[in-house]
Amino acid sequence: MKWTNILILCFCFQLNSFAQQTIQFPAADNIILTADYYKLSDTSPFVLLFHEEGSSRGEFEEIAPRIKKLGYNCLAVDLRYGNKYEYVKNETSEQLKSRGISSKLYDARQDIEASINYAFRLNHKPVILFGSSFSASLCLLAGEKNPKVKAVIGFSPGEFFGPAVSVKDSLSGYNKPVFLASSAEESKYLNELIKSIPSVSRTVFSPSTGKGLHGAKSLNKACSSSNEYWLALSLFFRELQE
Repeated sequence: MKWTNILILCFCFQLNSFAQQTIQFPAADNIILTADYYKLSDTSPFVLLFHEEGSSRGEFEEIAPRIKKLGYNCLAVDLRYGNKYEYVKNETSEQLKSRGISSKLYDARQDIEASINYAFRLNHKPVILFGSSFSASLCLLAGEKNPKVKAVIGFSPGEFFGPAVSVKDSLSGYNKPVFLASSAEESKYLNELIKSIPSVSRTVFSPSTGKGLHGAKSLNKACSSSNEYWLALSLFFRELQE
């Protein structure tokens, strides 16, 4: 075999080892969810990544590979309430539109629960939920009493679901490790929202340098405080592994 062919094969192998695979699986109501699977190994635990409103799984294209390097499989899921992130369309919400099905923010909770069940079936290890904005609140709600969930990470959670569902009232006595982050501007609101979570269970972060951003975008290189966010998040992951 020529050296040029060997080099091409090696290059393709390197690409495949880092690329994600797009997969699909059903929610309980038979809506088909689309997700990007960033696989590390068959035995690695999962971090499930959920985007903010009006977005898609593309929100995590920069973030998922870094979490993968920390020792996790990642599954970035298109929730039924969304649109697109940069050039990545939300395939789940597109499916609902084509079928004339409307959805509300809270309806996406069943997508998170379906993702938990799907990932758990793959290796029977408790998962970590990672939410952005409204999905951060849904992750807190969906993860608290689910034995398949080990911990919750939430960037900019809040009260998104009207008077019918109070996130703040649902957090009293929370018994799982949580990492909750916000922009500097949101920090006062976040601390008020989650004050009923026992201090032993929660890690709360907002940047001391720069303003940060709303949601998971704070981890992107375009955010001037991203290194500070990543340091705090990496320490949380290390604590979970100890």
